[in-house]
Amino acid sequence: MEHHHPPRQIPVLVLAGFLGSGKTTLLNHLLHRSGGSRIGAIVNDFGAVEIDAMAVAGALGDSTVSLGNGCLCCAVDVSELDLYLERLANPATGIDVIVIEASGLAEPQELVRMLLASEHPGIVYGGLVEVVDAAEFDDTRARHPEIDRHLALADLVVVNKLDRAEQGGERVLELVRSLTDRAAAVVPATYGRVDPEFLFDCRPSEERIGQLSFDDLHEHEHEHEHEHEHGLGDGDGSGHEGHLHSSYESLSFVSGLPLDPRRLMAFLDSRPEGLYRIKGYVDFGPYDPGNRYAVHAVGRFLRFYPEAWEPGGQRLTQLVLIGAGIDAAALRKELEACTNDAPHADEHGMWGVLRYVQGLSEGPDGA
Repeated sequence: MEHHHPPRQIPVLVLAGFLGSGKTTLLNHLLHRSGGSRIGAIVNDFGAVEIDAMAVAGALGDSTVSLGNGCLCCAVDVSELDLYLERLANPATGIDVIVIEASGLAEPQELVRMLLASEHPGIVYGGLVEVVDAAEFDDTRARHPEIDRHLALADLVVVNKLDRAEQGGERVLELVRSLTDRAAAVVPATYGRVDPEFLFDCRPSEERIGQLSFDDLHEHEHEHEHEHEHGLGDGDGSGHEGHLHSSYESLSFVSGLPLDPRRLMAFLDSRPEGLYRIKGYVDFGPYDPGNRYAVHAVGRFLRFYPEAWEPGGQRLTQLVLIGAGIDAAALRKELEACTNDAPHADEHGMWGVLRYVQGLSEGPDGA
């Protein structure tokens, strides 16, 4: 089975939510916590700007964003989306991820449809993130009943402003979970503080060619473990110090044996609530000896990207799973049960995986 895939595709995330939910705060947080990744933003349907997360000046969410090299001011409507994606996806920009912050009254499903229909070889749809205000959620639903439909489409829902909600927002969290797809991730947050790793790979600050390596991910994980042990944190403006990752867990899985595609899809289809993010590379062995498959899952959103193996390179499955309240030991056991050292492949075995390869899959919901 031969696949030819573009060497570099930039994930495009849609950040949606009604006015006042905290989208711009969340985007600013991502920009400052990107771990060296370079983010291109299309903001509030007003402007498309290339932003270096380490050198942001001015306020996002405005029609004018001030950067070190001057000012960009432009009006954008939906018909111009492809134009800005073309500009931001230019390899010369060095951008690693694009975030579209939709206006508060935008229809996220239409933006998702446009991205899925895009024929630009340099971009790939990366998922729909819906932000809700926990303190105002009941009133928002009363004014905008369509929010239920938006939540049902979302891959990841950020329940923001929990510090302002009654009883810590537990009732709102449960209500939101009841309105989302079973596989969607529901992430609690205050001040828009969400781990960027839930949404995209954070590159090291030094220049790299190609995708973030598994070694980098492992080093990143160890850094956070070190910070947990020493109680490091930024403070959230509420008088409490706490590390961003304190309530999240991660699992690294490496296997020298190939994975069986049917078993892996059964695992992915039944992934538990609280498992927000899966990323890495899968070796399917005789099912596709010419390619490894990069996997990107955010909540219910799942995509595989075939990439040719490097000649003479070691063939491994390398995965990182991130979530809250997950049973790491049980998940590792389930992944180990997906291994298969059979020398021959069932000719239909890859069908489940290929449904999630761009160009072979269909549907506006990314699933």
